[in-house]
Amino acid sequence: MKTSELRDKNDEELRELENELRDRLVKLNVAKATQRAHNSAQFSRIKKDIARVKTILHERQLGLGTAEGEA
Repeated sequence: MKTSELRDKNDEELRELENELRDRLVKLNVAKATQRAHNSAQFSRIKKDIARVKTILHERQLGLGTAEGEA
């Protein structure tokens, strides 16, 4: 997911997306433990998406402008 797409969402939508991504990560971990995981690249992609969401939420909490972060 692109950062620009995430910045267009409000805080509540970002929190919901973070919860959704975490649920998906748990399901992938269960599939990996039971040897049913097919695409291991999904793990890193989901983790990076969670980090992007958390970063944007933290920036907003600190009151940082988006122009500073994207310069």
